[in-house]
Amino acid sequence: MDNKNEFKPYIPAEKVTAELTVTSIIMGVLLAVVFGAANAYLGLRVGMTVSASIPAAVIAMGVIRIIMRRNSILESNIVQTIGSAGESLAAGAIFTLPALFLWAAEEKWNISDPNLLEITLIALIGGLLGVFFMVPLRNALIVKEHATLPYPEGKACAEVLLAGEKGGTSASTVFAGMGFAALFKFIIDGLKVVAGEVSYTIKGFKGTIGTQIYPAVMSVGYICGARISSYMFAGGILSWMVLIPLIVLFGENSILYPGVDQTIGEMFAEGGAGAIWSSYIRYIGAGALAAGGIISLIKSLPLIVTTFTGALKSMSKSGTVSNERTAKDMNMKVVLIAILVLTILIWLIPAIPVNLIGALIIVVFGFFFATVSSRMVGIVGSSNNPVSGMAIATLLIATLILKFTGADGIDGMCSAIAIGSIICIVSAIAGDTSQDLKTGYILGATPKKQQYGELIGVVAAALAIGGTLYLLNEAWGFGGKELAAPQATLMKLIVEGVMGGNMPWALVFTGAAIAVVVELIGIPVLPFAIGIYLPVQLNACIMVGGIVRLALDKLCKKNKEAVVNDGILFSSGMIAGEGLVGIALALLAVFGVDKVIDLSKYVPATVSNLGGIALFAVIILTLLKFTVWKKRVNENE
Repeated sequence: MDNKNEFKPYIPAEKVTAELTVTSIIMGVLLAVVFGAANAYLGLRVGMTVSASIPAAVIAMGVIRIIMRRNSILESNIVQTIGSAGESLAAGAIFTLPALFLWAAEEKWNISDPNLLEITLIALIGGLLGVFFMVPLRNALIVKEHATLPYPEGKACAEVLLAGEKGGTSASTVFAGMGFAALFKFIIDGLKVVAGEVSYTIKGFKGTIGTQIYPAVMSVGYICGARISSYMFAGGILSWMVLIPLIVLFGENSILYPGVDQTIGEMFAEGGAGAIWSSYIRYIGAGALAAGGIISLIKSLPLIVTTFTGALKSMSKSGTVSNERTAKDMNMKVVLIAILVLTILIWLIPAIPVNLIGALIIVVFGFFFATVSSRMVGIVGSSNNPVSGMAIATLLIATLILKFTGADGIDGMCSAIAIGSIICIVSAIAGDTSQDLKTGYILGATPKKQQYGELIGVVAAALAIGGTLYLLNEAWGFGGKELAAPQATLMKLIVEGVMGGNMPWALVFTGAAIAVVVELIGIPVLPFAIGIYLPVQLNACIMVGGIVRLALDKLCKKNKEAVVNDGILFSSGMIAGEGLVGIALALLAVFGVDKVIDLSKYVPATVSNLGGIALFAVIILTLLKFTVWKKRVNENE
């Protein structure tokens, strides 16, 4: 029997309720910009982003149901549909586009920063294509395979909205997380009265250990859990407690490329372990990340092939389209015309550094990876979707094609990054769209209205992402301690390597070999590789969040699921809150106001470090207050 006939959505097809309203659009756009900016900041710092669907859903419920006294679950669903598009577009953009800023910062390339129009158009076209490519796949993947493709995030979001419909809401938890994180971030990086990082270097060994003091970073660990956090921390331990001491030990009196004009010993004496990390470890980490992305793609190849062929077969057999409200997609002719027009625009718009061959690569790879991404998130979830592996494969092939067709040098490199950026955004948005459509299918939403919502979210986020990237680059610069931009640095190294640029291949292959060993012993390679690349202090902060999550999992016997979910919501709020204040502080830095509010000169280093540790304890206590202690209070009432 057809799954469509078996399944009955929460809102029947014959019932029409408020959905794509002015309220839902305004709220959704605001959340798309907020979560897009926050995730851009987070991803550039730690190389990971978090899903915005559930936080957006609970905020929508809190505002629409409690404040506005309206009762439409489908209206709340549109809010999260539009809002989550911002997070996905930001994820695709930050994995690639900062490479253009990194090249502009290097004098040898003699180019300027990408202009705002270029970034906006690349993000906009990639996002629109991601939605349009997913439209013809909806019936095949969401409806026909409803029983076989669970779409975990989509289903979880539907459950959250259904729980709100029955009277429960956790919006206050998200807002509390935003408020506390905003306060903590301002104290650490605004007033600078406490240290944002505490480190200790072991004398005679040169190994360095420590932790950052940031609520958003700790929240990443809580959301990811102890297992993933421990893999990242293990990678950091390898880099900062094994590789850096060995490099200093064996090369103390040597000058080794890419370090210049200083021996390794002098470099360590002047800049500590961070200088060694910047000059050598980042290349080892990049090699591990590249190998990890390729390994994840190779492991996914059987699923990719069956996914693509199965989806095409399902599309060809889908038959007539129902006239029911819950089965109405966007007009297919409009979708195909839009794809054609966008392809031509990619080729013809001067602001986008892509020629006709590049435009064709985008269409072919874009539809292929949109199909793959849409189905794979249905099986493994968005968090495990190998978007970076798809981007790496695209970059390798696109760069080779461009090189052999004469588009080499910095122009060819920028073109390759533009192609990779659009493909990366296409994959991320297609996966997000499919999760949202799954939520809508369970709730009984109108697919066409959700697809319009995705387009609105893409436009809003695309208009905001360029300014966000410019602001962050102007304040701190990409590739440094504040904003490591690990994926974008990796993409930059790949393109430079293929085009024949100067590259420390020995370090890159060392990282690749480490990744292979890690994969062979059964450890997930990508989180471990990210741990190698990122500073150990950041990994340690993530590990603390993972330990808190593990403790709650083990100790909370009663209401365990509610406690953990409250923690996820509070952590999501903290990520958003810190990200927004990070953007605000970047704006203050651009105008020089940051120096006016900086009180660090009045606080001794010892007091600052002790204050940082004390504040970290307070951050952990606030998380416990809104999780396990919140439930105990409720139980006692």
